[in-house]
Amino acid sequence: MTRRNRSTSSIVAKAAELSLAVPQVVAHRVARMALADPMTLSKRDRREFQLMGAEKVAAFTEAWNAMAAQATRAHHTLATSWMRSLLSPWQPGHSPLHVPAQWQRAALGVIEKGMAPVHRKATANARRLGRTKLR
Repeated sequence: MTRRNRSTSSIVAKAAELSLAVPQVVAHRVARMALADPMTLSKRDRREFQLMGAEKVAAFTEAWNAMAAQATRAHHTLATSWMRSLLSPWQPGHSPLHVPAQWQRAALGVIEKGMAPVHRKATANARRLGRTKLR
């Protein structure tokens, strides 16, 4: 399997896992909110409700930073490749025909880096909340 196929497979697998984990987490938390007494939240509910907001900000920030860093690396790689193709077009691998594949790899790399923190947090939450009882 080529690197590109592994990367695409990884993104697809993570997206599939997210499509299962996120509804589980949302269902658990919405049920917990529905059962919680708004006048006297338990310590456990208060902690979980605070965690909901905090973890979204943390995952978003981590994903945004990872995507920005990966986009910067991809930009550097693409610019270097472009310069090489101008300076030595006869060298193998520096043909303009390789550009679409390079752009695709760059885009997949940015997507993969951005998805990783969200995937990690959502699947961890699904496992953790799956082990706890609502009451």
